[in-house]
Amino acid sequence: MSGLFPEDRVSPESEADAGPGLFAAAAPEQPQGAAAYRVLARKYRPARFADLIGQDAMVRTLRNAFALGRIAHAFMLTGVRGVGKTTTARIIARALNCTGPDGTGGPTADPCGVCPDCRAILADRHPDVIEIDAASRTGVDDVREIIEATRFRPLQARTKVYVVDEVHMLSRNAFNALLKTLEEPPPHVKFVFATTDPRKVPVTVLSRCQRFDLRRVPAAELAKYFQWIADPERENVEIEPEALWLIARAADGSVRDGLSLLDQAIAQAGPGVPVTANVVIGMLGLADRALVFDLMAALFKGIVAQVLEMFDKAMDCGADPGTVLQDLLEFVHTVTRVKTLPAAGNNPDLSEHEFNAAKQLADGLSIPVLGRAWQMLLKGIGEVEAAPDRRVAAEMVLIRLCHVADLPPPGELVRRLSDGTAAAAPSRSQNPPSGGARALAQGGAVAVAPMTEPAPRLASLRDVAGVLAERREAMLHAHLMHSAHLVHFAPPVIELRIEPEAPRDFAARLAAVLQQATATRWTIALSAAPGEPTLAEQDKSAGAARRAAAGEHPLVRAILEAFPGARVEMVPNATDVPLPHAAALSGTELPPLAAEPAEPPDDPENSQWEQER
Repeated sequence: MSGLFPEDRVSPESEADAGPGLFAAAAPEQPQGAAAYRVLARKYRPARFADLIGQDAMVRTLRNAFALGRIAHAFMLTGVRGVGKTTTARIIARALNCTGPDGTGGPTADPCGVCPDCRAILADRHPDVIEIDAASRTGVDDVREIIEATRFRPLQARTKVYVVDEVHMLSRNAFNALLKTLEEPPPHVKFVFATTDPRKVPVTVLSRCQRFDLRRVPAAELAKYFQWIADPERENVEIEPEALWLIARAADGSVRDGLSLLDQAIAQAGPGVPVTANVVIGMLGLADRALVFDLMAALFKGIVAQVLEMFDKAMDCGADPGTVLQDLLEFVHTVTRVKTLPAAGNNPDLSEHEFNAAKQLADGLSIPVLGRAWQMLLKGIGEVEAAPDRRVAAEMVLIRLCHVADLPPPGELVRRLSDGTAAAAPSRSQNPPSGGARALAQGGAVAVAPMTEPAPRLASLRDVAGVLAERREAMLHAHLMHSAHLVHFAPPVIELRIEPEAPRDFAARLAAVLQQATATRWTIALSAAPGEPTLAEQDKSAGAARRAAAGEHPLVRAILEAFPGARVEMVPNATDVPLPHAAALSGTELPPLAAEPAEPPDDPENSQWEQER
């Protein structure tokens, strides 16, 4: 039709009453049987609080608020996509503005649905119920328009309602501009905010709203709701209970997602054809649940060939590699819950067959093994999504899981090492073990000596300095390098002459560190004898000697002559490859340092010039 409002904002219920268009031309009639199809998510959108499923706590609170006349001026509805945030906002708007069938009613938790306000709000064409998409109108100017509009009374309804969807997308300045109006709005204005990420909403905004967290709808309740829709009285669709269960699980708590999947499954099955579990499995790219259970059992047995055969079968049925790993990850979680919480079998989201399969695996697996499988699958899902060939990546993850199936958990390894023995279970891998692994697989035991760090051998004072450096005794190391003169070194006795700037307890601290490092009692004797130069003085002298020797090298001498002002700054120490002394090069002809390239001969083809170039 043609009119003031876009065609997609006029509900099918109101099209019959819309009348002629703006230019008095009636909308063209559609051919018989060609009426526009309404998807299930729109057709069965709740119109009353009683129609909402899975949100009993919120519905009870709102009903009591309307009954007591204690209706908040702002609401914050949070939750994942498809749980009913926008739908709840529209129901609140109708409840605030319903006038009843006779036009004299007031705010009520059960709007009549027949008064002009209810019908207009339901058709999404009420002038006083303004829906704003904050994802596309994020600026402070958009919020200022709302603030200015709140000054005016409603055109038709009792209360002007602003529904702001995805409110967390507003900018910081936009939130700040809204604060004052949100705290003290006019009596004829209500705000209803909806968001999927309340953490991004400032606390100053949250504190001014009555918050409701809409929960994910349990799979069992979703399956029951989808069966109600498929009944002959409504959609008249024959659908298997297992198919309903698969759709409910895939919806992940979202009613809208589940209805979209149900719509797709009905279309894929075809007219008059029942919707079976196989149809849903093929549509969603899932693996058969029984196949997932068998695959998990084979993984924990480490049977690589059987695992790959099952995985190929799942791929041939149209399963997605990443989805298979996600199903395995979910089943590991189920097994872990059954292992730790026997009452998990009473979970309505868990079928009897799934519980029995999980219980059978849980009886033979430990929590550390399940935790390791969880971590590997979680990491493997990321690898599959990033890999160029997702199937190959998934196979590699499964093979890794098989080859760690017979390994003991880290805690068991530590216990065995602490006991001095390490024994492994018989290997389940296809490749025979070798060496010590073969002995372990045959049930033998390998003694493991206690691993202790060997005491360092101290043959000189410089070795003592190395011990201090390794133990990060910076002050002791500095004083030993710069303030200690070695008089006599005879381990475990060291005789030193100490400079006055060294601390008084230097000898005692040095002896304590050495005893801790070597498990030997050391004696540090102080002497008045001159002793050797300090280690730092020795290093300085050695560096000067190396620089002097390097300066005598013919090549270095030639460089210094070719570049006036150049000097030798650093020479590798004794641990590096030393520069050969000039005497070692006596009689050796050195190449020129900066010779100009020779001119090419007249006939380069008959010479070696080109080759040498």
